[in-house]
Amino acid sequence: MLRSRWCPGPAGDSLGDRVAANGIDNGMRGRVSGSLIVSVTDFTSDAYRDLPGIVRRGLALRRRWPHLEGAVGMWLWAAPSARRCGSVSVWTGRRALAEFVRLPEHVAIMDEYRERGTIRSVMWEYESLDAARIRQDAEVWLLSDDRRRAARGARREGR
Repeated sequence: MLRSRWCPGPAGDSLGDRVAANGIDNGMRGRVSGSLIVSVTDFTSDAYRDLPGIVRRGLALRRRWPHLEGAVGMWLWAAPSARRCGSVSVWTGRRALAEFVRLPEHVAIMDEYRERGTIRSVMWEYESLDAARIRQDAEVWLLSDDRRRAARGARREGR
């Protein structure tokens, strides 16, 4: 799985992550207090040919990140051989996440690619910002789908 560097948002500064931002993998080191919402998305494209456009649009949307109210930070990730990509984003609350989801650029990406694959997502609440734990929890969740897919494939082959 390929993962981008941590991209801090403006709300991260107010949580005191300026010093922590030079931590693991340019991610966050240590813990910052304050209840946070984490959203993990996983899009599996039906066709390899759609991945470059999806990634390009995601990177363009990421450029807005430093200006999004309530955005603490995020990673983009991709597993090209599995036709998968997505994000792990950290927010000050559900309202900030909802405002992002309604952004015209986000709506346009979803409208363009929604019928070209399968999306799943999960949202968690954390009492403090611990990037290593968030990243680990996200990777476990993302890999859990890999294991389910492998098990389904093994059952089909065994029949």
